Amino acid sequence: MVDDSKKDESKSKDEIKSSDERKKTIKTESDEVVSEIKVLEDLPGVGEKTAEKLREAGFSDIMSIAVMPAGLLCEVTEMTESAAQKVIGGARAALKMGFMSGNTLLDKRNDVGRIKFQSQELNTLFGGGIETQAISECFGQFGSGKTQIALQLAVNVQLPKKDGGLNGYAVIIDTENTFRPERIVQMAEALKLDPKKTLDKIKVARAYSSDHQMLLVDKISELIEKEKIPVKLVVVDSLMGLFRSEFAGRGTLATRQQKLNRHLHDLQRLADRHNLAIYVTNQVMAKPDIFFGDPTQACGGNVLGHASTYRVYLRRGKGDKRVARMIDSPCLPESECVFRVGQEGVRD
Repeated sequence: MVDDSKKDESKSKDEIKSSDERKKTIKTESDEVVSEIKVLEDLPGVGEKTAEKLREAGFSDIMSIAVMPAGLLCEVTEMTESAAQKVIGGARAALKMGFMSGNTLLDKRNDVGRIKFQSQELNTLFGGGIETQAISECFGQFGSGKTQIALQLAVNVQLPKKDGGLNGYAVIIDTENTFRPERIVQMAEALKLDPKKTLDKIKVARAYSSDHQMLLVDKISELIEKEKIPVKLVVVDSLMGLFRSEFAGRGTLATRQQKLNRHLHDLQRLADRHNLAIYVTNQVMAKPDIFFGDPTQACGGNVLGHASTYRVYLRRGKGDKRVARMIDSPCLPESECVFRVGQEGVRD
């Protein structure tokens, strides 16, 4: 009798436990979950140890899990693919990441900010300035103004919104040793800003390999979430320099492009999660099979071409003049403008 009662008691406990788990699963797939899933531990199948692993890898909020590939989640947490899909599904259900109407998306576009130049020509070319939640790429030969635009953006992002800025910080990943604080001082003084305060709001890191470059992108989330730094601009100058030096020859092309693709998706997720602007510079190469016209072509192939939201080709003009041409954009026509790079910065 005693043994039977103990069996019944344990059976009832197991039934209650499975019932609670079933309720949690049902809530995960319904709208009720929105108010309940707030931290990683609230996700189905995520305990304290798994949540700790995720945070150590830089995935600290529900959005980062919702947009995370299942393979990467398996790699970080060592869970099975089916368990990873369940976790990602719970995060997506909590954030209601399904279809939305065009009007809803249009309303969400109101959150997009823009960093404006002191050049009205460039502002018009970019549709009002460099856009947040997007990757803007400028490519061209050396001396065409790619880095100068990057430095000007790093200064302008600190301006108030009414003056064309975003009241934010800039992060620069320097792969070619082109960052010069003296140039920032010149641009800040031209805008009557305090050079020391301006430099304080620019975080610079030198990348020495493609893996280091990708790691630095992961570290940006820590600056925003742990150190509470309002980063609104990320610059990679240049994007392809280290990839080209490490992956030479056709035999390594597939590996390079796969790695580059992951890097670009990391940048886009960063822009979407934190509503910041991504500006990358790119090198060019000459195509020997072109006998007429401009033989220069951007590096990175179709992977980079598809990932960039806005793609602009820069070339030198006479003296301090530069020519910018919009090559690709989802909403802007192909157009061209002329701007100037002087001691005070980028101007008309």
